[in-house]
Amino acid sequence: MAVDPREGVTNELLLETLKAIQGTLARHSDDLREIKTRLGILEAQYASLSTRVDRMDERLARVERRLGLVEV
Repeated sequence: MAVDPREGVTNELLLETLKAIQGTLARHSDDLREIKTRLGILEAQYASLSTRVDRMDERLARVERRLGLVEV
């Protein structure tokens, strides 16, 4: 939005600019909310995978002990 310096800044121009900023801020807020939701889902999935890997590690250690592959 270009302003001719000879015309000066009007209240109407300020209002339009503020409305544009408000719209942009609303879109960013929506995007941030979506990002937080998706990040929460990823964190939950990571925690689930981490738990499963820990259980697999414990099971593998038990198998190795039973087969005598490691010292007790």
